[in-house]
Amino acid sequence: MTAITSPTATIDPYAPGVPASSRHFLNHLNPLSKVGAVVPAMVLLVFVRDLIAPLCFVILAYALILTGTRITSRTAALLFLAVPIGVVAIGFGFALWVDASGVDTTAPFMQIGGWTLFTGALQIGFATALRLAAILALALIGGLTTTGPDLVRASIQHLHVPYRIGYTALAAYRFVPRFGYELGVIRAAHRVRGSHGGRGPFAAIARGWGYIVPLLAGAIRHAERVALAMDARAFGAHPTRTERHLVPFRTRDWVFIAAFVAASALILVFTSPWSPV
Repeated sequence: MTAITSPTATIDPYAPGVPASSRHFLNHLNPLSKVGAVVPAMVLLVFVRDLIAPLCFVILAYALILTGTRITSRTAALLFLAVPIGVVAIGFGFALWVDASGVDTTAPFMQIGGWTLFTGALQIGFATALRLAAILALALIGGLTTTGPDLVRASIQHLHVPYRIGYTALAAYRFVPRFGYELGVIRAAHRVRGSHGGRGPFAAIARGWGYIVPLLAGAIRHAERVALAMDARAFGAHPTRTERHLVPFRTRDWVFIAAFVAASALILVFTSPWSPV
């Protein structure tokens, strides 16, 4: 099932889309609630050194993503293939760099000649890899269900970020897809004119330098048009502005934050060294 967009979405790129299904509760939450819920856990994960706590956070994040939003095949490949492979690769990579003198009291896992890989080094390496995976998974809770314009709009309405800064950032955010489009046009023009420069890595670098000047010129022209349009609409002339699209902060947002913080606290309490369990 595809997402249904609002009637204004076809003419207003900043208009929020209507969620595809009411079953996907993460799509109905305020962007700030999703950020505010996961940020404390992400900060605490920096100081965690065991394996169980980050693994529990990964499971919690996966459960919320799988039940709270509709995932695509690309997202599923990221969650179930890329992340596990990355954890294994990063875990072994960090384990190889651990000082053997600090973990030589643990059991050896692998021995090649005079070199030994101890299980203590593996534990340190995989604890680091799982922390990175947990932080990524927590970031995906909001990243998969929130757009940049909605986050900026919510920050302006609820965090009282000056709208001059917020909507200027929003205009800059819209530059990114435009740069991609203009780069495609420049590449097509070079191919039509036969100035692709051959093959190989050095030819690719030379082509890249050739794209910089027209891309920079297009960016300056676009920035000038945006500045003139904002000035013609008296943008920034008044201390406040009327919002066209409201992003309300409801009771369910507070419930989500409280529930996630409580779950994070339980994970840290029951997996910490001082836990009685």
